[in-house]
Parts: sequence; structure tokens; C-alpha cells
Amino acid sequence: MVTTIVTHPGGAHKDDLLAVCVLIAKHGAPVVRRDPTAEELADPSVAVVDIGGVHDAAQLNFDHHHFPREHAPTCALSLVLDHLGVYEDARRFCDWLEPAEWFDSRGPKKTAEWLGVPRRAISRLNSPIDITLLRRFARKTELAAGDTLYEYMRFVGEDLLEYLRIARERIDFVAAHAERWSIDQGGEVIGAVFLPRTEPAADEPSSAVANYIRAQGIERSVAAIVYPDRRGEGYGIGRFEDHPKLDFSRVEAEGDVHFAHKSGFMCKTSATDPERLKALIAAAWG
Repeated sequence: MVTTIVTHPGGAHKDDLLAVCVLIAKHGAPVVRRDPTAEELADPSVAVVDIGGVHDAAQLNFDHHHFPREHAPTCALSLVLDHLGVYEDARRFCDWLEPAEWFDSRGPKKTAEWLGVPRRAISRLNSPIDITLLRRFARKTELAAGDTLYEYMRFVGEDLLEYLRIARERIDFVAAHAERWSIDQGGEVIGAVFLPRTEPAADEPSSAVANYIRAQGIERSVAAIVYPDRRGEGYGIGRFEDHPKLDFSRVEAEGDVHFAHKSGFMCKTSATDPERLKALIAAAWG
């Protein structure tokens, strides 16, 4: 039972705000923004975030500022997500997390260099939503249930945890049903992942298959994904990570292809036979 969440006073940053959002969603405890006492650092019912000079998840102390310079980029949110067992999934499926770790532990200049963008691009990505939330949070000394900002932060934490829970469930579903295909085409091998139609049906099948591929670490060996069409009895076929050798506009004239995107990234077919689906992928290769 967490009774209190303590984080630092003064200026707020994305990592401490989001870490507190997640802890609010998980525990519903009030928040105070001040230095922690020694007793609070030793009390596992008090979560201390981004302050205190201690990282001890068993005691719910989540500070990273004492880590050595060569430590991998880490922020308070990283530590909280790791404590909850969802950090690895968050790194895979939340593209914004790693830049947030870099920004908080290395600063905007090094983050821009790591991203390969001008320094000013970092501030250009800010929005009034970021600015207002951080400003309003920084002005608070206490937050509790019923406060507008507290409830908004609860929504943010709940949505993040829910997103990660659903993403993991979908990956596990795909892992239980998917097939890996190796399609020979002119001496080359086209890697594909096929998710057959199931009962119950897969939820958001295309993104579920893509996340499964990333979770398995097989991105380099997969060019195409095949998944049940939610609007028909056939399948959608798409190129994975915009593979440059697949262009599904090449198969738009096929009788069983009822839609092929002009940009070539995907098509829809009434075909259900795996061999026919493989043939369409091969025909789109070039």
C-alpha cells in the first residue's frame, strides 16, 4: 500500500511528471513536491521519485541522478516502469521513451546529436500540452484525488499502462497463432509473418503482428506481414517497416485483389489460400 508519492519541488520535467502519473494510476496516492525525509526513504509505503539520491525499487525509491556519467541513459520513468515489469515493452512500443531518457540524463544538445537533428529541433517538438502540464505541475506543492490536474495525470498513467498491457496481450496472441514464411522469389528469400483468421478474431491484427516481430527481434528477416482483413473474409498484406523491394501496387490488376494502395505499402485480397497469398507477395517483389 503506497500512502504518499514524493517528488522534487521546483521545475518539473517530462520524466518525473510521467513517473508520478504511472504511480498515481497504480496506487491512487496523494503527491507532495518537496525533499524526502530519511524516514520516507526508508519507508516502502512512500514512493520517492526523481529525488533522494537512491535507487532501490524494493523501497520504492526511484532516483537516477547519482548514476555515473557512463551509465546508459535512464530517467525516473524508466525506473518506475522497470519496477512494474513493463520497461522492456515500453522501450519497444513507445518510441518517445528513449529520447525522453536521453533528454533527461544527457540534455538537449547531446540528445539532438544522438537523434541526428539540429539542437533547435528538440524545442520544436514541444507542444502547449507539454508546457501547460509541466508548468501547472511545477506550481503545485500537493496533489490529491479530485484535483483536476491529479485526475488528468491519473488518465495519462492509466492510458500508458493500458496501452502496454494490451500490446503485450496482442503479442502473446500472435505468438500462439502466427506462422513464419520463407518465400523463394528468383533466388531471393522473402521473409513474412502470417496471422491466420482465428476465433475470437485478433484485435488490431496488423499492428499486433508488427509489434510481435519487434518483440521477437526478427525485424531484419521480415519483409511482409499477412493478417486477417477486418472488413472482409480475406487478408491484408503489407510491407514491414516500408521494405523497399515490396510494392503492392504491382498486384492491383489481380482478380482477387480488391484494393492496392497507390503508394504500394499494402493491399487487400479475397484470397485465403496460403499459397496464393505467398504468390501475391512474390509478385509484388522487385
